[in-house]
Amino acid sequence: MNRILAVLLLLTVTVLSGCASSSPELRPYTAEESRELALEALNRRGLSFDEYHAKKAELLGPLQKNVGFDERGEMNAERAVQLPGRPS
Repeated sequence: MNRILAVLLLLTVTVLSGCASSSPELRPYTAEESRELALEALNRRGLSFDEYHAKKAELLGPLQKNVGFDERGEMNAERAVQLPGRPS
């Protein structure tokens, strides 16, 4: 009886010590990881459409303008786009 109790106690101590030693590595988040976490948290909030896009724009920062597109995101046929190495 004592032998079974000793084996169970040893097994319990081994399992508990294994669980306690496997902690995740502590390191600071990168800027990209922080941005992804903030976007995930924003998705979970119950914001209206306009509020969501305003907060998302704040998180993502200023957008770069595409060449050849006007302010509404539509292609402008009158705007000439010169590609390097190609005649128009």
